[in-house]
Amino acid sequence: MAQPTLRQLEYLVTVVDTGSFTRAAEQLHVTQPALSHQMRVLERTVGGPLLERLPRSVRLTPVGRAVLPHARAALAEAERVHTVARRAAGLEEGELEVAAVYSVSLGLLPPVLRAWRGRHPGVRIRLREYPHADRLQAAMAAGCADLAVGPAPSGWEGPVRDLGVEEFAVVLPADDPQAHHPEGTGTVVLAELADRAWVHYAPDNGLAELFEQVCARAGFRPQVAIRAEQTSAVPLLAAAGLGPALVPANIVPPHFDGVVLRPDPPVRRALTAYTRTRPDPLTVAFADLLAEQAATAARSS
Repeated sequence: MAQPTLRQLEYLVTVVDTGSFTRAAEQLHVTQPALSHQMRVLERTVGGPLLERLPRSVRLTPVGRAVLPHARAALAEAERVHTVARRAAGLEEGELEVAAVYSVSLGLLPPVLRAWRGRHPGVRIRLREYPHADRLQAAMAAGCADLAVGPAPSGWEGPVRDLGVEEFAVVLPADDPQAHHPEGTGTVVLAELADRAWVHYAPDNGLAELFEQVCARAGFRPQVAIRAEQTSAVPLLAAAGLGPALVPANIVPPHFDGVVLRPDPPVRRALTAYTRTRPDPLTVAFADLLAEQAATAARSS
């Protein structure tokens, strides 16, 4: 049985992205009849029409909507094969694509990226950030990155590496009555803050769901003072007095004006690094560096 070629999949993706057979043909440097012919061949191969031609654009059919994500993933994987081949040939230049949830890109990744640049200055890092672990996993499954860093993926069939845990902290303004430890060395029982209005996360942020679960275990449902779209804004809003907040401890910025307390009992989230297939040496080296940094952060906490 015939299989779609990478070139045909590239044609499909380009037509969709440009919205036009004419513009796609120009971008691909082929004639429009040749492009149309290959699209018809692809449609026969997959067993149904992929595109509907409209007067000024094109529209995906149900079959096309089902095929498109796999076409993008196949093209991304082919590009990675090319990159791996260049690495195996001893080339020092290249690009490593890393995907992460917001809290990881704010906390764990910056020192890793700094160390990576010193060790591999010729290898660029392209960082893709996602607000929720489910979106990170879906993007990784679609071939959007070489390596994903975030909470443990559900039902993942590829390699997964444990990076330890992400510790959480409660942030309060310095003048808050519960801030008994100005040096930030104390603890706080979350139930003692049950009557407060909290700085919360936007609903599509994975930390919103985690926070709700933590509060439920503590026996209350949090009131909301404000929801922040950006994870990095949450500790700043809490320090400004808008309400307490539960945040990953390693995203609290230096020279912070607020008070950082450890919740009692502790709140932790397991972190992992995972790939679609067996990782190449550069991806393994990056995962090793991640594990080193995670271990260092755990010892210093």
